[in-house]
Amino acid sequence: MGPESSILGSIADIDNDIAHYQNLILHFPRPHSKHTTSIYSLAVARSERYRLLKQKEDLDKSILHFAESILLPPISWAGPLLHVTRTLFDLAATLYYRVKDFDETEDVESCIEYLRYLQGLPLESFHIPRSQVIAMLIQTLGAQVTLGTGDWSRDIWEMAVLCRELLASNLSTDLPAEDVAFPYLLEALSTKQTGGVSIQLLNEVIECLRDAVKMCPPGSCFVLFALAIALEIRFIESYSNDDYEEAVAILENIHDPNQPGECPDSIRRLASTHVALIAFRRSLVYKSPEHIEMAISRLRAELSSSSIDEEHRARVVTFLSMLVKSRFINFSLTESHEEANSYLSQPFDPSSPWGYVVESGDVYSTAALQQKIQHLEELVSNTAPGTEYHKYCLWGLVNWYKTKFSRTNDISDIEESIKYGRLWLDSTLPNEPWRLGPLRFLSEVLFLAFQHTDKAYYRDESILLDYEVLKLKSARILHFHTAVRLVTSLFSRSRLPGRREDLHEAIRIISSVVDDQYTPEPDRFQLSCVWAFLARYTQHPSVPTAYKSSISLMQRSLSFAPTVSIQHARFIRMGELCQMMPFDYASYQIGLGRFEEAIETLEQGRALLWSEMRGLRTPIAQFFDGDSPLAKRFSGINQKLEAMTVSVTPSARLETEDGVAQGGDWTDPFGRLLVEQQRLVDERDALVSEIQGQPGLEGLLKAPSFTTLRSAASRGPVILINHCIWRSGILILFHSSLPCAIPTANDFYHRANKLRDELVEARKHGLDSHEYQDALCFVLMSLYELVGAPVIKRLRLLGVPEQSRIWWCPTSVFCSLPLHAMGPIPSSDTSERYFSDLYIPSYTPSLSALIESRTASPQMLEKPSLLLVAQPDDDLPGVKGEVKVIRKLEGRVTVTSLVSSEATSASVVEGLRGSRLAHFACHGVLETGKPFEASFKLHEGSRLTLLDIVRSRLPDAEFAFLSCCHAAEITEESIADEVLHLTAAMQYCGFRSVVGTMWEMADTDGRDLARSFYKSLFSSERPGIPYYERTAEALRDATQTLRKKRGITLERWVNFVHYGA
Repeated sequence: MGPESSILGSIADIDNDIAHYQNLILHFPRPHSKHTTSIYSLAVARSERYRLLKQKEDLDKSILHFAESILLPPISWAGPLLHVTRTLFDLAATLYYRVKDFDETEDVESCIEYLRYLQGLPLESFHIPRSQVIAMLIQTLGAQVTLGTGDWSRDIWEMAVLCRELLASNLSTDLPAEDVAFPYLLEALSTKQTGGVSIQLLNEVIECLRDAVKMCPPGSCFVLFALAIALEIRFIESYSNDDYEEAVAILENIHDPNQPGECPDSIRRLASTHVALIAFRRSLVYKSPEHIEMAISRLRAELSSSSIDEEHRARVVTFLSMLVKSRFINFSLTESHEEANSYLSQPFDPSSPWGYVVESGDVYSTAALQQKIQHLEELVSNTAPGTEYHKYCLWGLVNWYKTKFSRTNDISDIEESIKYGRLWLDSTLPNEPWRLGPLRFLSEVLFLAFQHTDKAYYRDESILLDYEVLKLKSARILHFHTAVRLVTSLFSRSRLPGRREDLHEAIRIISSVVDDQYTPEPDRFQLSCVWAFLARYTQHPSVPTAYKSSISLMQRSLSFAPTVSIQHARFIRMGELCQMMPFDYASYQIGLGRFEEAIETLEQGRALLWSEMRGLRTPIAQFFDGDSPLAKRFSGINQKLEAMTVSVTPSARLETEDGVAQGGDWTDPFGRLLVEQQRLVDERDALVSEIQGQPGLEGLLKAPSFTTLRSAASRGPVILINHCIWRSGILILFHSSLPCAIPTANDFYHRANKLRDELVEARKHGLDSHEYQDALCFVLMSLYELVGAPVIKRLRLLGVPEQSRIWWCPTSVFCSLPLHAMGPIPSSDTSERYFSDLYIPSYTPSLSALIESRTASPQMLEKPSLLLVAQPDDDLPGVKGEVKVIRKLEGRVTVTSLVSSEATSASVVEGLRGSRLAHFACHGVLETGKPFEASFKLHEGSRLTLLDIVRSRLPDAEFAFLSCCHAAEITEESIADEVLHLTAAMQYCGFRSVVGTMWEMADTDGRDLARSFYKSLFSSERPGIPYYERTAEALRDATQTLRKKRGITLERWVNFVHYGA
């Protein structure tokens, strides 16, 4: 007889038993013992038939019969099986079946009450396994958590206690706890992964699970998985990275097929899924680049799985597109933008609400958008309110109407989005973790509505919702960005009469979140700059605190990006408020008479990229005795970081073959660079702390103090011009006396901007045009009035003699204005005199760069080496004459020539390493918006870029003459204060002094200027003075000679500038 026949036979027997007991019940009156035993037996029979046929009627009647048998008069002579204890156990078991199979929530409480009562009885006397009662109670409590009834935190805590009790006794021998208890604890925990679980409860559960791991056989995957989930939930609550690391290690163990023990494929698959999800959660918490990259790689791997279901795929795509898009925002990576769009444009199952949440409306026409909306509205009307599916549909409608509004600009669309956002919010409870989503999205849409309608009630409702988000513990990771929107709303409302308190409230909110450890430094830096602006605007007492916060975050916010080109692009995107913050702070300090502090601030705020790279070349070995391992480690890390910083940004495109990632880790080249860079930065920070902990080295590797910075003026005064909208100022730094400030005119800031704009606009007519000559003449005269006259007056008053060396350290637009040629200066005679006739001017990107240019020079040689790099061609016929001038220097110098085909990028870099002097005569090329691609044009169009130069280390270099167009010109669309040009690059890589050009140069000027320049440089009138210290005067002399030449226009001699010592 087969199994089906056996079952049919059993059912027939049970049917006969049921009929028999029903007859007995009718035959014997209620008080009779046969009536009682028949009721109980009928309940048992119906329960057995239910297990076979799964007909709910049997289950319902079985429960009624068990309940009735308990209420019947007791039978004193009956055996233990008819005792009320046994009947109560059977009733509880039958109730549990109805809870489990039919989600009968009203049965849960009764079942739990009966099982708790049974725990206190001597179950062994009635042959009831205690382990079975405990296991059933655990399972029923788990069902109550899953169904959302009762006090779920108390239920989970009780489940953990019962699991521990089961493990601590010998009760689970025949009924293994890992099979009957922990899967249910795991399921209960999984329902609460959205947060809101108390740490105390989680600690209890985790300790119980740790005990279970020790007691269960190796590889008990349900117990291990439950522990991992509990750790994951505690990570969500506490943000403890230790919990994250332990959870991931356990999950990876479960997923590993080589681990001991039997593990269902479903659990292995879930382990893989949770590794990806917890990595995503960590990236939301910490938002650090390395954590985001880890999450991206995990999610990519998860998406590649062949067994991923549609709903989970939609979630993974949502998370992955979010992270990859943030990559594009942070680092301007085109490949990341394309990858994010590829995810968002994927088709999804229309029956899945997640698909509607994930899909990007950008790929649909307006008509198609409307169809999507109509379908979602139908789903909403046909779905039970409060269900997860219903909430997803509402979320989708909020997004799709918002997308449609971006196309139509029809305010009715944004009102529909708001309507569904409110319905979504109403579907959640006040303390429910789910509430965060509708609060956030509704606030965003309301603020968008305010921006487009200027209706205050939209903004005011958005403000109320943002305050509610800030109160939610589960929203900690969104507090910062919510605060930013709230500050914007409050600032807008503060413009209304009588709402000035909103400004003070905005400042309070900023100060409370600007140090949020879970927000990346660049975002905090930008908000701190807003704080400083608002505080100063309102004369709030937090002004100095705000500025100090901004300065402390500024440099770190740049190192957030791995390469210097991305750092620069990121700084541009931060906007003028952030770029000008250091100069605003210096202005504030100057106003208070704190000139020394202002000079320190200006130094920290200028040439940030050069400063960062220079910091990576900081030698510290001399501060340690002997062969210090600490110094070696520090130097090694710096060398690696420098190589990364000046490298070309690698591709962010994932390398795959047949749909599988090359290398198997699903990380692209850019991601690998970013992770390694952040690892090195963290290691370097730890080393810096260790070094600064050494006696006497507390100030090492910190921002230079005024005492250090004043040494920049050891050869002559340094004049710093602070161009600031609050109040501009001029500071003169001296080596042996206090700095002084020169007041500026009220319209100083705007006039300087206008001068720069006029010069740029006039250049469009051509450098040899009358328009440009007239504009340049006007600019030089105006500069003299604005800057030159008050500076010369003060220098004379302070006793600085004429023909002294003077260094300009300008900011903002003054970086592009020819301060060295201001004039003409009024005089008693008829000759025209300019600033460079009175003083010998030079420029420096920063005070630190000037100090470094004066480090001990190499041993003086009677006959220095000079590298000549020249590219004579049809466009530059004058270069041949320039080459002849340089070659005639043979005898005074040893000339190595790289002319025409000899001049390649590699040969030039190699030649520079062995030369103290260098002379370039070729095209200089600028790339708009790409300062690191500024270059010298070499043989057959090959380029020696600014980045190539920066990578070089030339400790023996002294001086470079860059007879090229644009060598000292700020690239258009780059930040002036970063001084990113070829001249500064040559100075950075080791040349102590450099001559460059502010714009295009006339072809023959190189030859004529070089002849006069080198004649002055090699003059025997200044023996013992290094060549690089003679170059500023030699350039001044050469430009004076050039001015006397017939037909020389103003721009041709003004063009040449000197940088460095």
